[in-house]
Amino acid sequence: MSHSLVVFKSPPSISNVRYSTFSSPSSLRRRLNLRQNHGHHLSFPFRFTTSHRYPIRCCSSSSSSMPLQQVSIPTSQLQDSLLYSRAFWVTKSIIAWNVDVGVDGSCFLYASQIAALSVTDSGIQGYDVKFKLEEDDGGLSEKVVAKFPHIRGYKAFKVPSSVDAKSLLKCQLAVAAFNCGGGKCSNATGLQLPGILDDLFSYDGPLGAHFSTDAVSLHLWAPTAQAVQVCIYRDPFSSDPMEIVQLVEVNGVWSIKGPTDWEGCYYVYEVSVYHPCSLRIEKCFANDPYARGLSSDGKRTLLVNLDSDTLKPEGWDILANEKPTLLSFSDISIYELHIRDFSANDHTVRPDLRGGYLAFTLEDSASVLHLKKLSNAGITHVHLLPTFQFAGVDDVRENWKSVDNNMLEKLPPDSVEQQAHITAIQNDDGYNWGYNPVLWGVPKGSYASNPNGPCRTIEFRKMVQALNHIGLRVVLDVVYNHLHGSGPFDENSVLDKVVPGYYLRRNNDGFIENSTCVNNTASEHYMVERLIIDDLLSWAVNYKVDGFRFDLMGHIMKSTMMKAKDALLSLTNERNGVDGSSIYIYGEGWDFGEVAKNGRGINASQFNLGGTGIGSFNDRIRDAMLGGSPFGHPLQQGFVTGLMLQPNGHDHGGKAVEELMLTIAKDHIQAGMAANLRDFVLVNSEGKEVKGSEILMNGGAPVAYALCPIETINYVSAHDNETLFDIVCMKTPMKISVDERCRLNHLATSIIAMSQVYLRSIDKDDYLTPMMIQGRPR
Repeated sequence: MSHSLVVFKSPPSISNVRYSTFSSPSSLRRRLNLRQNHGHHLSFPFRFTTSHRYPIRCCSSSSSSMPLQQVSIPTSQLQDSLLYSRAFWVTKSIIAWNVDVGVDGSCFLYASQIAALSVTDSGIQGYDVKFKLEEDDGGLSEKVVAKFPHIRGYKAFKVPSSVDAKSLLKCQLAVAAFNCGGGKCSNATGLQLPGILDDLFSYDGPLGAHFSTDAVSLHLWAPTAQAVQVCIYRDPFSSDPMEIVQLVEVNGVWSIKGPTDWEGCYYVYEVSVYHPCSLRIEKCFANDPYARGLSSDGKRTLLVNLDSDTLKPEGWDILANEKPTLLSFSDISIYELHIRDFSANDHTVRPDLRGGYLAFTLEDSASVLHLKKLSNAGITHVHLLPTFQFAGVDDVRENWKSVDNNMLEKLPPDSVEQQAHITAIQNDDGYNWGYNPVLWGVPKGSYASNPNGPCRTIEFRKMVQALNHIGLRVVLDVVYNHLHGSGPFDENSVLDKVVPGYYLRRNNDGFIENSTCVNNTASEHYMVERLIIDDLLSWAVNYKVDGFRFDLMGHIMKSTMMKAKDALLSLTNERNGVDGSSIYIYGEGWDFGEVAKNGRGINASQFNLGGTGIGSFNDRIRDAMLGGSPFGHPLQQGFVTGLMLQPNGHDHGGKAVEELMLTIAKDHIQAGMAANLRDFVLVNSEGKEVKGSEILMNGGAPVAYALCPIETINYVSAHDNETLFDIVCMKTPMKISVDERCRLNHLATSIIAMSQVYLRSIDKDDYLTPMMIQGRPR
């Protein structure tokens, strides 16, 4: 019998201690801890140009319940109706709209190539063409409802077969309904287009930059664009491009073949496209969504050939043969750390290498020696917090601001003065967790010795190679659930400039969903899913990483995760230089927001992943040990933090309630130590034999959800929320000693580590010596 996985985290460096007391529910509030004021990034499907007569919302608290059917909009509000996109063009032949036109009413589709549409009482004005839509009494097909469950029950309107849909998709579009009396316009709205884009333009050919012996080719998927050209620059900062070339479109894909001397140059796409944020045809300047390199200011894509031998460290091609041994995913123990924090305050590292990729290559630094000890103790994988190109940290280190640590040390540790100095420079320093994705496929430039050119590629590879050589496999934190920027003007917007309204998930009114924090992505759309899978394959093949931790994985569709797993599994050492069967994927299977209860399709939440072999974090054992949850009262105690035995003064409801809470906590811990297997039979606190799935949480949901041990990540402390030591200090009585707090800390980590022994002892023929892990003192 295999054992469950465990995860540990690195202690915070001095630079991030100021965040250690931030209590948050997992990833959701963590992003607000990045010290980014996201208020100005909340996205509207329009630009404020008029005084609106009714509330405009930037996000939705979506649910599975259907909104009331729209019958008619007051005349005073019709002029603002195109600010919304409440109709869905779901297939070539069907538009879904939650409106009742009545027996004698009518509905029309309008298009304007120059985005001149407006609404009056008599209908849509400024159109080039219009088409009458007929209601389909059969309603939406099962296939459409499966893809878009949040519009189940909408009316289906048939688009005439004569309509040239591909051409219309490059225009501003709207639909309008008219009542039967006098033909007065009763409703109008814009359209959401992902359905028809998937129907007509799903594409599996080349994208991004491709290098051959005689050419450099560029391919961009932009089916709604009216024109695309590329500006080629010799270097990162030259003001004038050396070439401006028009791309040619074939079925939604724009491409160009250029000379081989483009390699090493930089480029930017200029995309002319209708954007629902501004209701205009915009000229958007964007990086390549498939970028593999960038300029230091992040404004230009580097034409970098990752297959070039000049970018490979010595021995790179044989690294797959030198990977640390891993007999089973069940043997994985994970240590989380942040690239900058790993060495930012390590004075045994050269100042120019601190906080960067190359710090991992120094064999005798204090930081690396610590990792070697952890490797010798049984840690198998290092989880690196986001390493892709993210916003919030300037890639040029010389632009960072900092505070004199010697000055800080002279200030009272419990005063507001230290925090005031930090706050003054916090938006311009080098610290950020990295959960502000801009481009998923490019290593972050601020960790490289030179953010221009190919240094970030070479040094990232050296980091992976060095970690493998000390016995540690590398897990990347991937944040495919949201993007930092959106709209046609945001400098951090990429995907929403290339195909506006497609990559980001929108609610029934057309506003971008923000339940992850900002700009939720939509993996249920074909080309979003493809981009995610292509990106994973690039990291696996080009950087030889050993696993992926999916941030807010529950916001990604289960089908996407399964395709990603299969794609990685198909990689072989002979063909790709990596063994895909050794790449482990896991993530946060939380079920909330618009995707909750399969609101946008079957999502990759804890209860949906049983039998997939994909891991998810087990918050049950964490909460039972610590007490409460990130959403609950911070002083609620648990099994480890003194519930009933060492009262901290918090009112838990009396001794009887405390005894019940402790009893329940022990059952939850026992289930967690058994890998949270839903069919595993154990003896509960009442002396009854029950399955793990028959042990229930407060809301009635089962504690156990896994079908095999590798689907559970047991942990008591990760990078979210307080450090383990801090939360022990907060929840235990103030009078207990530091020594006792440390013992409680070790008790918590021992339960996680010993969960391996618990399952290993079930099958005596499959024995594993218990792994003892001790964290570095704070």
